[in-house]
Amino acid sequence: MSSTTGRAESRVTIADVARQAGVSVPTVSKVLNNRDDVSPDTRDLVSGVLASSGYRPRRRQREAPAGPLLVELVITDLTSAYALEVLAGAEAGAARSGAGLVVSAAHDRDGEDRSWLSALRARRPRGVVLVVNRFGGGSVEEVASLGAPVVLLDPAGSSDPALPTVGATNFAGGVAATEHLLGLGHRRVAVITGAPFLLCSQERLEGYRAAMARAGAPVDEALVQPGDFTAEGGQRAAATLLDLPEPPTAVFAGSDLMASGVYQEARRRGLRVPDDLSVVGFDDVAMVRYMSPPLTTVRQPLGEMASESVRMVVDDVRSRDGGAPRRPQVGGVSSRGVAPHVQLATRLVVRESTAPPR
Repeated sequence: MSSTTGRAESRVTIADVARQAGVSVPTVSKVLNNRDDVSPDTRDLVSGVLASSGYRPRRRQREAPAGPLLVELVITDLTSAYALEVLAGAEAGAARSGAGLVVSAAHDRDGEDRSWLSALRARRPRGVVLVVNRFGGGSVEEVASLGAPVVLLDPAGSSDPALPTVGATNFAGGVAATEHLLGLGHRRVAVITGAPFLLCSQERLEGYRAAMARAGAPVDEALVQPGDFTAEGGQRAAATLLDLPEPPTAVFAGSDLMASGVYQEARRRGLRVPDDLSVVGFDDVAMVRYMSPPLTTVRQPLGEMASESVRMVVDDVRSRDGGAPRRPQVGGVSSRGVAPHVQLATRLVVRESTAPPR
């Protein structure tokens, strides 16, 4: 009979405890891991439910971890120039932290296919860095139920504040790109955004609008075109812009790939960059130095962002394992225990794709 009871008790999950206690799954996970960012009353409540429900951690969770510390990097697209920058930075960060890196693809460009979460649970990673297009809703609780540290890299949308994030100053980058073009004398400045549900797209567009407003330059909404962070998307948006009765003299593309698409469409029409059309990108991936002409762009420190994400995960894993104390996080943790949300600085890199309008 005791054997049957033990099997029944083992089926009590963190989600069951969270429902009984009226708290979130991440909160239960924090209590189980003895995190200090939970109020005493909440800790007592959750501890009582854990005891009364018969919850027992899985044996693998209770045992001291063995073998090398491996961090899993889950990324939507492994083929882009963006991904290559992220992978190089993550590998460098893992090497500096004395950890290994495992890479897997989410294959989830639209945020609809969540099968990668099931695969992730089955692998039971020690720590996770997520680079996915959409993250929110139920996926927050699902990842938190792993009981492993998770950091979101370049977060795509609003996420649970309990989850650490590492991103870039996208708004400031949008301001810098637009002010550069305005400073050259352009007034018909167009912008090609990324997908509207992406936080970085929204922030870069807001930076563009802020710079235009600061300069007293009205925004013609026809000059604001959606893109998808691909060269094809950039070319389609550029075609729409250049078909306008009064086309732009300059384009701020929300990614370097989209900027390359603008180049293609300009050449197709016999226009020269920057003589007939100035172009600014965003990311500063390696290829842009070899475009003709070399692209003026906003440098997003993707490698440093990935490296910092891995370091934060490794520090958290070692802290939970009872090893070295957790190092102070860049950006800090507030007295309320809010997870760190790190933003690394962007900067404008001026090359040969921008010039005063003719």
